[in-house]
Amino acid sequence: TGNPGPDRIALVLEQPIQGLAMKVYSTLILLLASLGLVACDSENDPTSPARPDPVSFADVQVLHGSADAPAVDVLVDGAVAVSALDYKASSGWIELPEGTYSIEVQGILPDGNATVIGPVDLQFDGVTRYTVAAVNDVATIEAVLLEQPRVAVSAGSARLFVLHGSAAAPTVDVYVTAPDADLTAEAPVGTFSFKETIGPAEVPAGDYQIRVTAAGDPAAVVYDSGTITLNDADDFVVAAVPNTSGGTAAINLVALDRNGATELFDVNTPAYLRVGHLSPDTPAVDVYANAAPLLTDVAYPAITDILELPEPGTYAVEVAVAGQYPAGVAIGPADIELDAGTTTDVLAVNLLASIEALVLSDDRRQVATNAKVRIIHASPSAGNVDIYVTAPAADITAETPLLTDVPFKANTGYLSLAAGDYEVNVTPAGDNTTVAIGPVPLTVLDSGVYTAIARDPLPGANEFALELLLDWPEAQP
Repeated sequence: TGNPGPDRIALVLEQPIQGLAMKVYSTLILLLASLGLVACDSENDPTSPARPDPVSFADVQVLHGSADAPAVDVLVDGAVAVSALDYKASSGWIELPEGTYSIEVQGILPDGNATVIGPVDLQFDGVTRYTVAAVNDVATIEAVLLEQPRVAVSAGSARLFVLHGSAAAPTVDVYVTAPDADLTAEAPVGTFSFKETIGPAEVPAGDYQIRVTAAGDPAAVVYDSGTITLNDADDFVVAAVPNTSGGTAAINLVALDRNGATELFDVNTPAYLRVGHLSPDTPAVDVYANAAPLLTDVAYPAITDILELPEPGTYAVEVAVAGQYPAGVAIGPADIELDAGTTTDVLAVNLLASIEALVLSDDRRQVATNAKVRIIHASPSAGNVDIYVTAPAADITAETPLLTDVPFKANTGYLSLAAGDYEVNVTPAGDNTTVAIGPVPLTVLDSGVYTAIARDPLPGANEFALELLLDWPEAQP
């Protein structure tokens, strides 16, 4: 059931402050080095104190399971131990000498870090494995500490310990069955609510299907793993967390093993694709996927909406001059892996004589504490550039560029910006007096996800431009 037993304790530390995730890395190397020096000195100096008893170690693992919280830094005994732990990421199993540690978590915000939990003293013993999961949304975030005995999995078996980590999901039944088993003829392995657990329990190694249903209603499936394989000695803590990857499932599962975390998508999760025509001297194009038309008559500088592909997999993508497929293929076929739960941009860039595909991976997860803004340099004529993001009407000759010497085809990655009004100016690298693009007004909101693409002028024009794409909320899956 979901109630704590003698082999596990659910300890909830509440902290209703923005942004949290936890990942505890130890100062283990320094501690062991220190112990080693003491041992050597003890052996060579008969007047030194007796060698201390051997140190026992606890296994500690941490999961960021708060869907709208920013990445975090974690401090152990006042020192930064790990930085930028993001949603659905986890540490592996970390060995800590048993004892008490001061843990502090700082949310990474645009204007600097802010302590969101602690410092709090946590005690770890050497016979226990601990899993720390940050759950709930950013306004009511809390850390759940799970404990289980530090013992090996039985031969021929796999072990599962399941946490309900989605505040928005109701009480649910969990089924772990043979693939395609009729749930009406099966009994759930347990029923639990938010922050409750099932297990740890062992099952024979083999193929299984994990399904989560509304409590008491096996027909109301809210998550379906499809067929998964549990191998001999697999040892997973599985957390049900809010789904931010698209599709209709309310949750996805994150499986934690000794190496880290793997997301297990619902079997019906689609892939997403966006296509852009950013080759300034190329006529309108058609886009084909696996030799079937996907988009037709796309003109420069059009960028499509985000398209849903119900069948993820490898797609052979081709771009041809409109109406001239296959003889007029300018790009491809290029095999592009479109995985479930991912969004991929395929942009046709460069001049026609050198046209190529620029492939980008998107991260459209919304973060409540800031906006996420990404800038793509897709202007073949502009050369390397500096990018300024300033207050409106700022004199850029007195400002420091946000990014310098950015080359053609560069992707800045997602930058965190506080909500507000900005201006974007793009200049040749090292030249703060010649504005190639801008000033472009930019208003961003907390939870917003934006992409800005620098491009060449329109045919017959002289002005470079910045295409602003709102990835959220209209295009958010």
